[in-house]
Amino acid sequence: MAVSVVAALLAFSGTLWAGANYNIPLWDEGKVPLATGDGPLDKPFLTVFQPPEGKRNGGAVVIAPGGSNIMLMYGVEGIDVAERYNSWGVTAFVLTYRLSPRYGENVRVMEGKRAVQLVRSRAAEFKLDPNRIGYIGFSAGSNTARSVVGTSGPGDPNAPDPIDRLSSRPDYLVLVYGVGRASPGESLKSFPPTFLVSAAADTGPALGNAQLFADLIRAGATAEIHVYQKGRHGFGSGFGSPEFSDWMGRLELFLKLDGFLPEGN
Repeated sequence: MAVSVVAALLAFSGTLWAGANYNIPLWDEGKVPLATGDGPLDKPFLTVFQPPEGKRNGGAVVIAPGGSNIMLMYGVEGIDVAERYNSWGVTAFVLTYRLSPRYGENVRVMEGKRAVQLVRSRAAEFKLDPNRIGYIGFSAGSNTARSVVGTSGPGDPNAPDPIDRLSSRPDYLVLVYGVGRASPGESLKSFPPTFLVSAAADTGPALGNAQLFADLIRAGATAEIHVYQKGRHGFGSGFGSPEFSDWMGRLELFLKLDGFLPEGN
């Protein structure tokens, strides 16, 4: 299911997801930085997807769907992925970020970092381990994820907003058919454990991811890559696909090996 930016409006009004799923604004009303208006598309937020209470293991992930920065693919790159994470006992937070042409990439990077800080600030409320917060991005969301990691930091201890005092660095990173290649001056040695996945026919992301994987390993970072020989861009969770249906299972093993999921999960 591919759901466009119209879904953001529905989600904001609380009509898209019922039951336990609900929205958390990244900033309080009237305090959204760099806002150019006061409508739903000017107010970024997270939608919470929680596993059953007895299954929760303290893990958390921020999910950034793609959509060329002009729409958001909430279905296969949002809801489906959140539900798979829930099956592993992880609480998922789907990020609705502000879009072009109204907003630039600098705004989306700021929102990605704020999302990590916000989840970390509510770790006690959701019974989360603040050191097991991942970030997964798809396509345009993956490109932003790179910059989120590259510009993240420990937080400002003197910030008036207590959320800004917390680290914005994800504890692991998942890049799904993103741009790839390292940028000049990018410090790859300090990257968190990184999982990369793409299809060979999707040439730009596939070659870029392969180069980034090699650069991460040379820098001493932890990384794993899967490039599928057939397929396309935009396969999302891969559910039901003959080419990609196993990639999230491979991600699950990666997270177990690096301590982000319990072995007996």
